[in-house]
Amino acid sequence: MSVHRHPSCGCCGGWVEHMRHAGFSVRVNNVQDVMAPKQRLGVPASQASCHTTEVGGYVVEGHVPASDILKLLRDKPRARGLVLPGMPLGSPGMEAPDGSAQAYTVQLLGLDGSLRDFSHHPARTGKPQPTR
Repeated sequence: MSVHRHPSCGCCGGWVEHMRHAGFSVRVNNVQDVMAPKQRLGVPASQASCHTTEVGGYVVEGHVPASDILKLLRDKPRARGLVLPGMPLGSPGMEAPDGSAQAYTVQLLGLDGSLRDFSHHPARTGKPQPTR
């Protein structure tokens, strides 16, 4: 997998580590213009996040969990890839210290630019952290 990201983005580094932990071989391409890979790969501006990935002939935009990418590569749908716009709290690389997460939906980006739900990730309530 090849990840295009800005060198100063810390959450992208967390996502890369999530991918490596899931068994992916990751090549990081630090770029100043993060929009160029998105445009080249057909990611709609409305679906943009902080990093863009190429894997197995697909594009993956944003903090998509490894389990969704593995399902994409296993099922091989006729599509451009997966998108998760923004940076949802609790998604890989955007983990909260208390484990809380907002609900988010990863979408399948069709060859024609259409979007349809691919996977849903529920909200989680964090555990209170002990005070010192």
